[in-house]
Amino acid sequence: MSVAFLIEQLLNGVQFGVMLFLMAAGLTLVFGVMGLINLAHGSLFMLGAFFCSWIAEISGSFWLGLGGGFLAAAAAGALIEIAVIRRLYDRDHLDQVLATFALILIFSEVVRWVFGDQPLYLDIPPLLSGALPLPGGGGYPVYRMAIIFAGLVTALGLYLLIAKTRLGMRIRAGESDREMIGALGVDIRTLYTAVFALGAALAGLAGGLVGALQSVQVGMGEPVLILAFVVIVIGGIGSVKGALVGSVLVGLTDTLGRVFLPQAFKLLLPASEAATVGSALASVAIYLLMAVVLAWRPKGLFPVNA
Repeated sequence: MSVAFLIEQLLNGVQFGVMLFLMAAGLTLVFGVMGLINLAHGSLFMLGAFFCSWIAEISGSFWLGLGGGFLAAAAAGALIEIAVIRRLYDRDHLDQVLATFALILIFSEVVRWVFGDQPLYLDIPPLLSGALPLPGGGGYPVYRMAIIFAGLVTALGLYLLIAKTRLGMRIRAGESDREMIGALGVDIRTLYTAVFALGAALAGLAGGLVGALQSVQVGMGEPVLILAFVVIVIGGIGSVKGALVGSVLVGLTDTLGRVFLPQAFKLLLPASEAATVGSALASVAIYLLMAVVLAWRPKGLFPVNA
């Protein structure tokens, strides 16, 4: 095994983790501030990817597409918060799950009606094409490195927003005591709409970025949503720091497990059996990680109310 191959897989794990962070950060903010289980978050990821691909195709600019996907997801998030979500805050979690599951079905059918059944494809912009050299030979795609950079910049921006701004102060207060900040004159409805739109925008950004690495198709958000829930459980519900750490842990565990576990089992089993057993174990590795973390810290690594 070469050093370059190991570094490449580590970077792939970090890149996958950063993409999960963009999903999980919005999801954990919504759950932490509003106490809302939003199963439709993956649909906003899908919406960002579709709008990014569509706008990039008609404009010829990946960057316009990425911005359009970001804004479209934010606008969709604000609209569904006003029209649907704000009626669910005082309902139990079962009602929230059923209502947001219905939104998944609605989004899927609307996107299929507007964009069709065929997958869309998004080209990597020329500025981010090519590869960066790695120690020991080989290279790593510039675009994947750019995703890592974008995720880290987003994490820094969220930290500054939450820790250093008036909106962030209100978000933190909303996590602790929403009734009190309402009594102090803060417009809770506007705050909730802003937080939900921010989470939706981050999901749309993630969808647009990933759209250049895989096909853009209906239903692409649901597998990522499951992983995002795993991330926020590991990191601690409501914690952006926890979402970042949990995302990187999940990304590395999933990526390295799928690459190295089948190879490790070849030392003990025939090649065909090793591939089957290794792949099966790799597919559940992140859930084993979640179980270990919860056994050690039941509220996650960085619980906000610890």
